[in-house]
Amino acid sequence: MSPAFASDLEALSLAPAGGETMTKLKAIAAHTIFVTILSQPVFSLAQTQQQHREAQREQDAHDKRHHNTAKVVGGSAAGGAVVGGLMGGGKGALIGGAVGAGGGVAADKIRKHNGVKKREREENPRHRENPY
Repeated sequence: MSPAFASDLEALSLAPAGGETMTKLKAIAAHTIFVTILSQPVFSLAQTQQQHREAQREQDAHDKRHHNTAKVVGGSAAGGAVVGGLMGGGKGALIGGAVGAGGGVAADKIRKHNGVKKREREENPRHRENPY
């Protein structure tokens, strides 16, 4: 064994109180197994694909019934057009409306995602017993 290799091996090892040598790889493996065992109950609360699709359908039906997407995107576009018009006239209003509509689409997507997650939480009885 070369001296360089021996020093590398010593750098990779940990020396516990008992004088035994445990390599970092073994320590990492032990920690990984420990974390995997502890995380098992968390994965049991995961939604099935069918429950997710059902929550998504309910959210889409609610939004369509109340025209929520049009309200969010249209309101954002109107607000952007007003601000753009005040700052840059007609051309500014056009640009502001486009930017506002883009922001409204992003906001609506986030709003829908949060609505679906809320519906999933309400459907899952195990989540109500243990919310974390």
